[in-house]
Amino acid sequence: MDQDRIAGVAKQAKGAIKEAAGKTLGDAKLVVEGEHDKAEGRVQNAVGGAKDALRESLKK
Repeated sequence: MDQDRIAGVAKQAKGAIKEAAGKTLGDAKLVVEGEHDKAEGRVQNAVGGAKDALRESLKK
């Protein structure tokens, strides 16, 4: 498993926590930061998935 996938999942979790905290506290800026972190994590996870797929195809 690529390190980008692990980091991406961690960023998604961090973003979800920020977003929930922002909604609970009524802090719109924190909600937006959380959404941004989640989106960044999804992209990083996708990059890691692409790297994994490329490695697997090169092994064959």
